[in-house]
Amino acid sequence: MCGTCGCGEDNSIRISKPGKENKLHHHHNNHNHTHDGNEHSHDHSHQHYHDHSHSNDHLSETSEHAHDHHEHHHDHSHKTEIQLELDILQKNNLLAERNKGYFEAKNIIALNMVSSPGSGKTCILERTIKHLSKDIKLSIIEGDQQTMNDANRIESAGAPVVQINTGSGCHLDADMINKAVKELEPENNSILIIENVGNLICPSMFKLGESKRIVIISITEGEDKPIKYPDMFRSSDICIINKTDLAPYLDINIEKIKEYALHVNHHLKFFEMSAKTGEGMDEWYEWLKKLNI
Repeated sequence: MCGTCGCGEDNSIRISKPGKENKLHHHHNNHNHTHDGNEHSHDHSHQHYHDHSHSNDHLSETSEHAHDHHEHHHDHSHKTEIQLELDILQKNNLLAERNKGYFEAKNIIALNMVSSPGSGKTCILERTIKHLSKDIKLSIIEGDQQTMNDANRIESAGAPVVQINTGSGCHLDADMINKAVKELEPENNSILIIENVGNLICPSMFKLGESKRIVIISITEGEDKPIKYPDMFRSSDICIINKTDLAPYLDINIEKIKEYALHVNHHLKFFEMSAKTGEGMDEWYEWLKKLNI
């Protein structure tokens, strides 16, 4: 089990295009780590069976010391978890830098979209593709645990797309993106949008090589989401506040959402919109056009 987020280490990752059976598989590697300078696999089975029958006549200070010497506990769990997490993130970050170098060489702007499930990421992408397909070359990587549903929606909207199914995994990582990009082959001078798995916790730790991270919050999620999940908002560059068309029906203060988000990250840029009605999306479109220079 992955010490960083709990993803199953025997989990198989499937990467495929809509309508095709092209599949790639990714497995978490077994993790080795170091204790006191010695590298070994994390398989601790310390079983010490001592059957010491000492009569009072023979219980001297020396024998007490010898017996106590064998009474010790092996609790490496805290040290192991920290080392394992560092190893995983370091490996991921190195590959993320390689991804970033590839994107920069081809002048591809990579955007990592993150949010809770149901915030409206795919709906935002559908409307964006339909509106900007004549102005910007867009391609999409979809991340979900299962199904091709979102990839099929994106393909119908008119953009090249690859689906990553993470199985029991709760986030995308740089290795998955590396493999998916090889399958997708985005054009030079384009924008690649990565729709991450719906989760506001684990994706915040994993860089993918993106130019910017975009966190989406729908107003149905409550005002205090940014301070409940600060790491995601702290690591993002853009905050989209979606489903603003529902504001008249909710006891919600959008300015309070922004206040909480700025408390966590005062550099955030905001877009307020309704992906359902299209209200407020023009500013988002113009921002994307300026990126694709």
